[in-house]
Amino acid sequence: MRRTLACALALWATSAVHAQQVQVEEFKLGNGMEFLLVPRADQPNVIAAGWLARVGSVNERPGITGISHFFEHMMFKGTNTIGTSDAEADRELNQQIAAIGERLRDMHLTTQYDRWRAGEIDDPWDPANDTQEMVTLRSHMRAAMESQRETIVKDEFDQVYTSEGGSGMNAFTSEDLTFYFINVPSNKFELWAWMESDRLSDSTFREFYSERDVVYEERRLRTESTPTGKFQEQFDSMFWMASPYNWPVIGWPTDLSSYTLAQAQEYFDTYYAPNNLVGVIVGDFDPAYIKPLIQEYFGRLERGPAAPSVVTLNVEPQAEMRMNAECDCQPQIEVRYHTVPFANEDSYALQVLASILNGRTGRLYKQLVEGKEIASSAFANSDERKYGGAFSFRAETKGDATPEQLEEAWYEIVEDLKHNPVSDHELQKVKNQSLADSYRRLQSNFFLLIQLALYEAQGEWEYINTQPMAIQRVSPRDIMDVANKYFTKTNRAVAIYERKADAPAEDPALLALDPQFRQMAKQSAERIASVNDVTVLQQMRADMEARAGEVPPQFVPAMNYIREKLDARIAELEAGE
Repeated sequence: MRRTLACALALWATSAVHAQQVQVEEFKLGNGMEFLLVPRADQPNVIAAGWLARVGSVNERPGITGISHFFEHMMFKGTNTIGTSDAEADRELNQQIAAIGERLRDMHLTTQYDRWRAGEIDDPWDPANDTQEMVTLRSHMRAAMESQRETIVKDEFDQVYTSEGGSGMNAFTSEDLTFYFINVPSNKFELWAWMESDRLSDSTFREFYSERDVVYEERRLRTESTPTGKFQEQFDSMFWMASPYNWPVIGWPTDLSSYTLAQAQEYFDTYYAPNNLVGVIVGDFDPAYIKPLIQEYFGRLERGPAAPSVVTLNVEPQAEMRMNAECDCQPQIEVRYHTVPFANEDSYALQVLASILNGRTGRLYKQLVEGKEIASSAFANSDERKYGGAFSFRAETKGDATPEQLEEAWYEIVEDLKHNPVSDHELQKVKNQSLADSYRRLQSNFFLLIQLALYEAQGEWEYINTQPMAIQRVSPRDIMDVANKYFTKTNRAVAIYERKADAPAEDPALLALDPQFRQMAKQSAERIASVNDVTVLQQMRADMEARAGEVPPQFVPAMNYIREKLDARIAELEAGE
């Protein structure tokens, strides 16, 4: 009876996959810029619009790590038309500040590095170690920056959009792409086309050096001020070895201090040329109406040289790698394996395997949380990127259990996966859930926009249609094969986090959250606790409220937890004032 039901469900799943294909019209300009158009009337009078640059941290090099993410900040600073009350004065001051910045960088790399090598100073980039000439130069730079602020119309780029009904303007940077997006009323598409093409053709990169400091502070909050942030960064670097994935998206500290405006302009000219960009438009529009507007505004961008290819791939590991750390955190472990890049045939079986392990009915919860009662949370993740992939097992201890016990329990699960096929019922349950999830992700214009951008940047947008079918084809034999192929001792890296003796106790409200969202919520709370500016916190809260309607239901408790931390921190700072 169960086999008959499984067969019926499989037939239903196959027909459902074919029924939910996303229809995308591809449109390419003469300058090489591509557009993916998805007209749909599910959300009347609204368009989710964005464009991606095929550039992320993987395209960087030592010396300029983090510059892709830095551009995510700079692209909101405006143009000669938007963001300034005096374009000519703004331009002259920008050049003056840039010249001082170049001079300071030269002194860091010569005089200050010589002093550091000689043992005279402990950090060649710390302003506390400046020479008198550098102190004077910084004084001149501050004066020029103050003069420039008098010409700046703060946040005008955002204000133009919001005054015309735009919402949710934002961007993100990953290892493989940078993506800029917003929701606009359907009758404001021409405004979007003008605004976005204007910042692609006429960005001024004003406030360059002050924004560099902002990003440095973001790194401190995201990485250096969290219990496991610095260790995770070190573990990533160890794991990826030769690959350019071995540096963080936000960049190394020294590099964040050293960018110059000239370097930024060179990077922009290389990776933000139209032939390296893809626009994505999803929502209530008529292609016949918006195509001429796309041609008019984005067609004016000048084609650039082909962006350099990523050359260095990771080397095959020859031995297990291990890292042991002590932190103010619950004892935990991560076991990570090298796997395959995006859309590789083995990636689908690895995704299914992660689903078999995860969730309240998954093997990790049943065996480690409920069964052995040695884990408070446990989950697995298959991470496929453009030039490589990884499969991770992560778990936090419960009670007196140790990370070593979690590690041993994981290897027992792995051995079972290697030698015993999953049941048809267990496999079909996961496939059905995957199909339901893929269908839900198509309901929102915004989430459809994000998926198309991610898939196109990593290889092909068609993945949104082919991946559900590939998942349905995964067999028990496929899962055994990938477990045996990738889950080997020499192919893995292990990170063990022991709790410091004086570490504070975990927040009970945090422990009550779904394990898959707990770490993210914890890191968000830690970042919030380290922010001392009420205005910044209020903006974070406003951004969260603006996106509340787009949050999937399973994430709501974590979002509420983060909101409570924001409110508490704001109240604490206001009381102190």
